[in-house]
Amino acid sequence: MNPPSATADRADGSPGRVHPTDEELLARVLAPYKPHCEYLKSAEVTAADGLSSARCAFAIGESCYIDDTGHLNSVEINIAYNQMMYYLVAKSVKERLLTGFEEWTLDDFWRHQLPDILIARFTAGFRRPIDPRSFTGEMEFRSVTRRASGTGGPFLHARTAFRYRDAHGGRSDGEATLAFVNIA
Repeated sequence: MNPPSATADRADGSPGRVHPTDEELLARVLAPYKPHCEYLKSAEVTAADGLSSARCAFAIGESCYIDDTGHLNSVEINIAYNQMMYYLVAKSVKERLLTGFEEWTLDDFWRHQLPDILIARFTAGFRRPIDPRSFTGEMEFRSVTRRASGTGGPFLHARTAFRYRDAHGGRSDGEATLAFVNIA
């Protein structure tokens, strides 16, 4: 059983309700990943005003594709973002936290998780190298709007922002635009 939610500040500083890591949900979100690619270790989700955010802990013991570079790289930032985003959406659906997903169930999320959640735009900038063995990440939904595509039907368009840090001053920030397609 998960501990009760508490009140705390969102990543943007506004007040919200904190939902601690749901271990069962986290395991299900990470199920599509190879065991050595499960980077997300915990995530607290906060919601306010129809938007949600997450504060996460990550650990990458060994890169899934390259020899040790000694720092977090852009491929791993993208994988970490995917895991953080999938968990944030799943928890937001489960707890009814996020505008645009009011009618979704967790079954809807599982059905859409891999084929229908697209990263339409992704930018990341490194300020200082980040130790991949232990770092934190934050992500927030800035907007979610329902749009119509001329050929593909309705979809949800979401703007997000994210940031990663480590205990040694490592830092990376970025933004991603998501498209949730085939939602009719």
